[in-house]
Amino acid sequence: KLCGYLNKLGIKGPIKTWKSRWFFYDENKCHLLYYRTAQDINPLGSIDLSSASFDCKAENGEGVFEIRTPSRVFTLKAISKQAMMYWLQQLQMRRWEFCNAQSRFPVGSSQLVNEPLTGRTSRYVVDNEDFLPPVKTPTEAVGLKAASLPAPQTSTALQNISLKHPWTEIQNTVYNICGSKQLWGNNGNVFSFSEFQQHPENPDEEQEAEVEAGCAGAFKEGIPEDGRMNWVRKARWMNSGLPGLPEEVSRERNPMDKVSVLQQQILTLTEEVKSQKELVKLLHKALEAAQQEKRVSSMYLTAAEDKDRLELVRHKVRQIADLTSRLEALEQEKNELEQILTLRDSHIQELKEHVQLLMEKNHAKQEVIMTLTEQMARELSDPLKEANTITAETLYKQQEEIEHLKDDIDAYKTQNQFLNSEIHQVTRLWTSVAENEKALLMKCACLQARNCQMESKYLTVLRKLQEAVPGLPSSHAELVRNLIQEALQWDVKEEAEEALSFELTSALCPSSEYDEYGFMTVPDYEVEDWKLLAKIQALEIKSNNLRSQEVVEKPLRDRWNSVGELSPSAELKSLIRSGIPVEHRQRVWRWIVSRHCSRLPDHYQRLLRQSKSTEHPACRQIELDLPRTLTNNKHFSSPTSQLIPKLRRVLLAFSWHNPAIGYCQGLNRLAAVALLVLEDEESAFWCLVHIVENLMPADYYSDTLITSQVDQRVFKDFLSEKLPRLMAHFEQYRIDVSLITFNWFLVAFVDSLVSDILLRVWDAFLYEGTKVIFRYALAIFKYNEEEILRIHDSVEIYQYLRFFTRMIMDGRKLMNIAFNDLNPFPMKVLRNRRSMHREELEAELCELEQIKAAYVKERAEQGP
Repeated sequence: KLCGYLNKLGIKGPIKTWKSRWFFYDENKCHLLYYRTAQDINPLGSIDLSSASFDCKAENGEGVFEIRTPSRVFTLKAISKQAMMYWLQQLQMRRWEFCNAQSRFPVGSSQLVNEPLTGRTSRYVVDNEDFLPPVKTPTEAVGLKAASLPAPQTSTALQNISLKHPWTEIQNTVYNICGSKQLWGNNGNVFSFSEFQQHPENPDEEQEAEVEAGCAGAFKEGIPEDGRMNWVRKARWMNSGLPGLPEEVSRERNPMDKVSVLQQQILTLTEEVKSQKELVKLLHKALEAAQQEKRVSSMYLTAAEDKDRLELVRHKVRQIADLTSRLEALEQEKNELEQILTLRDSHIQELKEHVQLLMEKNHAKQEVIMTLTEQMARELSDPLKEANTITAETLYKQQEEIEHLKDDIDAYKTQNQFLNSEIHQVTRLWTSVAENEKALLMKCACLQARNCQMESKYLTVLRKLQEAVPGLPSSHAELVRNLIQEALQWDVKEEAEEALSFELTSALCPSSEYDEYGFMTVPDYEVEDWKLLAKIQALEIKSNNLRSQEVVEKPLRDRWNSVGELSPSAELKSLIRSGIPVEHRQRVWRWIVSRHCSRLPDHYQRLLRQSKSTEHPACRQIELDLPRTLTNNKHFSSPTSQLIPKLRRVLLAFSWHNPAIGYCQGLNRLAAVALLVLEDEESAFWCLVHIVENLMPADYYSDTLITSQVDQRVFKDFLSEKLPRLMAHFEQYRIDVSLITFNWFLVAFVDSLVSDILLRVWDAFLYEGTKVIFRYALAIFKYNEEEILRIHDSVEIYQYLRFFTRMIMDGRKLMNIAFNDLNPFPMKVLRNRRSMHREELEAELCELEQIKAAYVKERAEQGP
């Protein structure tokens, strides 16, 4: 039992007093109950240990420790440091057991209650072996024996009374008075021995005979062992000399003498019980042997013939032979053990000799140390100099300064404790506020997404009405125009409002005019009638982004955060296809480029020096294309933008790096996207090299663009296989899709898709190659297939294909179509198709050259 007396610090207004309390641990509820005395029946209060923490501070005094619960701090004091550490360790163990039991067993399970305490203690000690070793139990201050000791004395009798619980005090007082009268009336004995039955110190022979007779009768009558032992204890107790104990106690005037006498008698009776138990065990063994011998003799006497008796004798002989063999084995084992003992004695002797040598060596070292110390003392001893250098005033100042420093240390300790508690409290408050703020931001994001959807629907209705304007009355048409004009002006109002809350909501609500890389979130259409459509698209993109933040983007970002060193794998491939988060994209792109391009040291700087010294033939074309690069991005929209000079240097360096290509229209947009993500000029240069020389086939950016034309024919084949209805629709209205898709393949969808989807395409394109462009090109047509099939005019189809890629809002849906819905086509099939169409195209070009040469020859023969 974990129980004992502790002093509890009670606070009544400004007064703090220590009150003695009897503490008892209730293992069913993991509560520490406290009473005024050990004899009280009703507790004054309880401490919930399941959610409490324990603390002890040296500056609080010896034996003082704290129990901190969520609602209150209890300050307790044990009689010694050992008792305090025992209480703390036991409370930690009981809390550990209760919390584990709560998680493993249901409430009320007997598995934990009936488990022996020693087993639980040993298991806790194993878990806690790396920390403070277990403290021995202070039996004089903790346990049931401490209940028989008087409560610690207080300065005044009323000080120990609990004024907060008057009714409990009255109940306990009445119970103690009634219980004392009942116990004194029972043979004048003040103690109840229901739990601690003890035996008298010197029972006479007649009492022992009566006890043994009673035991024999009980054995014959089948009385249970527990009842038999209680009967024996009562018989010995009633026949002992203890009924005269109150008279002996009453003669003692000092209560402490009475207690010491009673304790001595309890110890004596305890020893007597132990000796009697050993005697009973021996008697039981002798009785069993006698009964066995009696049974054998009875069988021998009751045997009818000499043959049976002879068989019994033979059985005895066999038993004797068996015992003899066992005795010989034991003798042999004894001899072996004696030999082992002799060897160990010799080993111990050797160790003693070794220890003696070490002690002599140590003694010699001590003598050398003493000699050197005396020599040093003689050299440094100069009392006259010390008296002259250190004056009494200096010593006084030093002592005063030391006292001040001690005061400062105490003040810093107090300040440190306060700051720690303050930090803890502020941290908890900050955590609560942060959680509330995050919940409000998520709610705000959901409301904004819903608002964007409502605005989108509203603008769609206005657009439908605008298309039907000729059929409306003039007043209604004017109203629709005003509403459309007002809707297009909402951006100005929203920008002013969003500027105030952008810092808080940028993480969850990406609603700025530009995204992280500077691309416009609202498409900038040249046609005035399409501006309303651009507003609708912007609202749809914003709504999708807000809704996918917590459901899709957060789990994907958590998966990327768990990725350590990058290495090619199926999991990494799947992650890259799903899209790389902004904070990881630069690192992954650099890793992809470095895997395929061995960066030569100082190569880029050497190319820049060459471009400065010698003008490249493509320099003029590069300057013409710079202002036309990514006009929907704020980093390239102005001639004075900071990235324009970087882009110029990257393109010039590439023109000198690959003279076979030099410069081709489209390379400016590839390099611009690389600059936006990688930021570093040299990294963007090597990314452009990786795309042109590793990912794209040869001659893709040559003067003839022959491989680019081949890919258009390959794509038409795939389009016929994957989307036959759509291809038939194009053939019916004589639509050449290469007029639209040629630019997709040349610049990898730059200026065709919205920035968020474009960068996801580039993530997979840089890692897997050009087959990603084929997949996404097919997915774009699949995404809008039904819309295209509803158009039955070639001019309208071409007009729709000009901007329909900008109307794709759901990047996740497009990615699923590209990599999951479309049947896969291996890279081997792609290479075979390219080879076949290249041969056809080269044959056509050769035939065209022959026709051209024949025409030139014919004109030359005809003359001017």
